[in-house]
Amino acid sequence: MGHPPLEFSDCYLDSPDFRETLKCYEVELERTSKFLKELIKDGNSVITAIKGYSLAVQKFSQTLGMFQFDVIGDSLTDDEINIAQSFQEFAGLLQEVEHDRMMLVQNASDLLIKPLEKFRKDQLAVTKEKRKKFEKDSEKYYSQVDKHLNLSSKKKESQLQEADELLDRERVNFYESSVDYVYQIHQVQDRKKFDVVEPVLAFLHSVLTLNNLTVEMTQDFMPYKQELQLSLQNTRNHYESTREEMEELMKRMKHPSQIYKMHSILPMEGYLYCQEKWALGMTWVKYYCKYHKEGRLLFMVPCEQKPTTKQGPTQLTLKSCIRRKTESIDKRFCFDVETNERNTPVTFQALSEGDRKLWMEAMDGKEPIYHSPIHKQAEMEMNEIGFKFVRKCINYIDTKGVSQEGVYRTVGSNIQVQKLINTFFDPTNPGDVDLQSSDCDVKTITSALKFYLRSLSEPLMTYSLHRDLMCAAKSDNLDFRLSEIHLLTYKLPEKNREMLELLIKHLVNVCSHSEENLMTPSNMAVVFGPTLMRAKEETVAAMLDIKFQNIVVEILIEDYKKIFSNMPEDSTAPPVPPPRITPRKRQPITISKRPPRVYQALSHHVFQHTESNY
Repeated sequence: MGHPPLEFSDCYLDSPDFRETLKCYEVELERTSKFLKELIKDGNSVITAIKGYSLAVQKFSQTLGMFQFDVIGDSLTDDEINIAQSFQEFAGLLQEVEHDRMMLVQNASDLLIKPLEKFRKDQLAVTKEKRKKFEKDSEKYYSQVDKHLNLSSKKKESQLQEADELLDRERVNFYESSVDYVYQIHQVQDRKKFDVVEPVLAFLHSVLTLNNLTVEMTQDFMPYKQELQLSLQNTRNHYESTREEMEELMKRMKHPSQIYKMHSILPMEGYLYCQEKWALGMTWVKYYCKYHKEGRLLFMVPCEQKPTTKQGPTQLTLKSCIRRKTESIDKRFCFDVETNERNTPVTFQALSEGDRKLWMEAMDGKEPIYHSPIHKQAEMEMNEIGFKFVRKCINYIDTKGVSQEGVYRTVGSNIQVQKLINTFFDPTNPGDVDLQSSDCDVKTITSALKFYLRSLSEPLMTYSLHRDLMCAAKSDNLDFRLSEIHLLTYKLPEKNREMLELLIKHLVNVCSHSEENLMTPSNMAVVFGPTLMRAKEETVAAMLDIKFQNIVVEILIEDYKKIFSNMPEDSTAPPVPPPRITPRKRQPITISKRPPRVYQALSHHVFQHTESNY
């Protein structure tokens, strides 16, 4: 459906597939940049050329109608569908009102041109600079690799050590530049959904309300504007939630220990130099290699071609792997591999001593096995004390915090939260805390409750059901979404379902006061989506699915009575969305049909302190 996500782990491997995917994103960014230039140019024409106003608006509407949003991942939320269709809707609306010959809005430049130019300057220009840095560091690193590999092993140890340290520095610089560049690309791809649409929406609203439009046209646009604003706000909330998780993942992926951890999870792959006999003698040829341990298969993709022939990928079946003695060859980091396909051993050169150890470990060679230490984080238990803690927190919030603006969204003091958790779960006297008489405020209690749920050894809605829940949330059929989530809820372990029902019942009560606390089911789901659900493996793709986790929680809140008051209907049919019988609650908005929303959107000034730790 769209471009595949760029994983931070791919930055370290720097495979040809990664470079090809990166190129697709760069083409898309160039396309977006050209589109914004055209949009800004057309907007200026509308502002400055009153006599040619009709033609300028027509061109502007055509530009909007031609642009299509590319997406990351395989599915869109309903709000993203609304946003993706918005430019086409805007184009149709402009063509409809063109007959009235609208006058130019005086502040159109501030509403439209400046925000788009700011987006180009703050986002696209920054991305361009990070691309230059990435390309520069890439060239420096691989140039240094070539020099490094051509060093004779007979050089002095101090010279070799100095060369190793220089290569390590270049590798770190290159890896950090690559990770930063990939992160910036994802930010631009996500931000343009609202940073580009919102200025256009504001411009259209000014044009429609400040000019001589009919009352009928103005009234017709207002519900659409409100619906799209809610979609934009929901998408912005999803973005903020995803961005925080992605930043944490990016920081962890930069740590050296994570690199070794990746090798224990992912198939072994990377660059190797292979010694081959060419017409003018022996030479070293660069390959990108992938080793599959199950079948002991080594796939080799040549990075350099012979002058006379074009060489395709090579597949070898390994018999054994032996480290090459330093004194037997004038190259460092070498090892020999015996294969079924060749009569003589194949000699490879790794990029470093650590890289050689990883290859030999994967191939069952004779090098010793190295593992990074694993630091197990403290985990909470879903036992009697845990249930007692959740009930006490809920009773406190229902009594003192249900009407507080931004409840659960605003974050308490980390010191106070840890103090409360340590006191309540003290093994010597667990649960002996009276929250009602304590000096804790609402923010501390809500943050402590979220901390407990996020610290469970397994998320409340379990790893085993995560994939099925994501598939249900991504369905276009809203009836199927509800029925499937209903069914999956009853597949949870009994304790999990009991605690989930306890929590969701409380959140329904909190959301019923949304006129005071501004926490609608959609806003509450942004907070509790990552709290109640998470993928087992932390990847960029998993981060992008957080918005669908939020949809699951939103459905649990909105349809609490149906889900928890009635057992799901038994069904042996395969999980294929059935035909729609009842009308859909929230259909993608259009100019001609705009269903009203029950809940109002959050204002931009609310919740300056977004959730970061809990």
